[in-house]
Amino acid sequence: MWLFRRKGPSGFSASSTAEEVTQGIDGSGPTAIVTGASSGIGTETTCVLALRGVHVVMGVRNMEAAGEVKEAIVKEIPTAKVDAMELDLSSMESVRKFATEFNSSGLPLNILISHFLLTNLLLDTMKKTAQESGREGRIVNVSTNAHRYTYYEGIRFDKINDKSG
Repeated sequence: MWLFRRKGPSGFSASSTAEEVTQGIDGSGPTAIVTGASSGIGTETTCVLALRGVHVVMGVRNMEAAGEVKEAIVKEIPTAKVDAMELDLSSMESVRKFATEFNSSGLPLNILISHFLLTNLLLDTMKKTAQESGREGRIVNVSTNAHRYTYYEGIRFDKINDKSG
C-alpha cells in the first residue's frame, strides 16, 4: 500500500528495514538486552544490533530456540557478541531473577528493549553505565500499538528530554 512506502523527513518509511535504518552506524561497545529475542521482531532486533557491533543479551523463555538464533546470527556475522539468559516475562519471579543475574554479571547496560518491571529493576545499572562510560543509554519499552501514536515527523531526537512533549 502506498501509504506505508511514503518516506518521512528522516528518509525512511514504515516499510524501511532495521538494517536500512542503522546503515553506517558503528554500535561497537554498547551492551543491549532484547527481550523476546528467540522469535519474530526480537530476533530481527538482535540480529541487526549484533550486525552493528552491539553486544546483545537475549532475554528468552526458550533457551533451545535462543541457541538456534545465536548460532544462526554467529554463522552470518562471525564477530557477533550474542548471549542468552532465561527470562519469562509472564512471571514476575523470573523477571526479578533475570535482573539479579544480569546485575551480578558486571556487564554494562546501554540499551534495553524490554518490559516495564525489568526496566525498573535494571535502571540503576543503566545509570551507572552512563556515568562510567559518559555515554547515555536508551530504553525502549515494547507495546503492540504505541507505534501508531507517534509524532508525524517521527522521534524528536533534538527534543528527547523536552518535558513539554
